[in-house]
Amino acid sequence: MKVGKVIGNVTLSHADSGLRGGRYLVVMPQGAKELTGQNPSGLSDAWALVAYDNLGAGVGDDILYVEGAEAMQPFEHRTPLDAISVALLDTYRYEPPQSVT
Repeated sequence: MKVGKVIGNVTLSHADSGLRGGRYLVVMPQGAKELTGQNPSGLSDAWALVAYDNLGAGVGDDILYVEGAEAMQPFEHRTPLDAISVALLDTYRYEPPQSVT
């Protein structure tokens, strides 16, 4: 699982029938600088991704998401997904590992 911040919504006029009931979100992966508050914008240099969501996440929410084959696990049949939100984060604490010198 990875931590991401929802930065937008995707509006579709048509989608695979297996994806009804959810929606797509634009998610920005969060790295060490974003998780420790060192990047005040909260926007990493990583490419944003589109994730399927049926939890009700909205813009500004922090989420956990999975990518790849794991993203299809909640579905009974093959579903065309690259990423899916799996949890809404209420709080988190992150301390980067100390380097050994």
